Amino acid sequence: MFDKLFRRVHAVKRHLAGPLLNQRVAFLTTHANRGVSPRTLQVNAPKLLEFIETFSLVRQPNRIIRREEVKRKIGDRRLRSLATRWLRFLHRLEEPPVLVSPYATKIQAFADYMKQERGLSPVTIQNRCQLLPRFLDRLGMVGDSLRNITPNRIDEVLREMANQEGYARVTIHSWASELRTFFRYAEARGWCRKGLAACIRGPRVFAQTSLPVGPSWPDVRHLFEMTETDRPADIRDRPILMLLAIYGLRAGEVNRLRLEDFDWERELLTVTSSKTRRPRTYPLIRSVGDAVLHYLREVRPQSSHREVFLTLLAPIRPLRQALWPIVSKRLRSLNLSLPHYGPHALRHACAAHLLSEGLSLKEIGDHLGHVDPEATRIYAKVDLIGLRQVADFELGGLL
Repeated sequence: MFDKLFRRVHAVKRHLAGPLLNQRVAFLTTHANRGVSPRTLQVNAPKLLEFIETFSLVRQPNRIIRREEVKRKIGDRRLRSLATRWLRFLHRLEEPPVLVSPYATKIQAFADYMKQERGLSPVTIQNRCQLLPRFLDRLGMVGDSLRNITPNRIDEVLREMANQEGYARVTIHSWASELRTFFRYAEARGWCRKGLAACIRGPRVFAQTSLPVGPSWPDVRHLFEMTETDRPADIRDRPILMLLAIYGLRAGEVNRLRLEDFDWERELLTVTSSKTRRPRTYPLIRSVGDAVLHYLREVRPQSSHREVFLTLLAPIRPLRQALWPIVSKRLRSLNLSLPHYGPHALRHACAAHLLSEGLSLKEIGDHLGHVDPEATRIYAKVDLIGLRQVADFELGGLL
């Protein structure tokens, strides 16, 4: 390891003679395998020796280092991050206690039920399992029993969320729906009072009360034009934006795209739906295919990950949550007035563009992967050109 990082003999000897040699080699090797550059490893290697001395890791081999001590002794944020990773690697860092919900066992059983018997997607299961402990903790119950939960107490918490914490009506409605699903399962297991699920009522939300607003298609084209550079970030982000806007993919669908999902010989793209987990196959548009190939050949780091889109800097990993800030930053740079600036705004732009091109709602729904036709029907409200044509229609003697 060190003879590859350093050219000078005395530097190599210094690192080989230093304390905790095997641990330092293992730490640096792990980071090298994650895609950390040799230059960064050269900088980090001497710091590990400094940290060993700073925290007396050899003189006090059994001492656990508290986070407050790390913060006090290392002021620089980046060095503090490196020290934290190094101490955690050595199992010498004091970790905060893991707070386990008293309802964890019941929530896990509910998760197993959703997966094994309902066949729900991992995203749906994860969202529900994150919501439930947050809400159950709000109820202020002691212990893990659900039998003392009453409809009135649930109503009180939902009203507090709406009136005091500013939650939107649609959010409260969604929480109430998720809670009904859980308490129906809890009733079947005998965990709570009979009829509790049926008593949970969220605020009434009328169908299609809000418009799905996204950027106009000229704005989307401008977004594409802004990525026509040689910057690695632009080369990577260009196919991402195209997949979101041209195919109307969800963020999770783009994140999960794998190298084998692109059939270059037959010019096909296979996408696994975030909602149903069923594959959808699209013809691979030449401009999108060219953008993906340019990214794969010029920018994508060498990695064992099969996901298409990866981070540009080490540690190399799939983008996952990073997709939202990537899209948001680029949309905001256009100075547009949008209710939302994330990837879903480009999905809305795709649907509105297809509608303006004359495609039927059925065709648009198939393109977007909608199972329920009602999910597509809302886009009929944004066809302002069509509405104006109706308004300008000469009724003649019909009245």
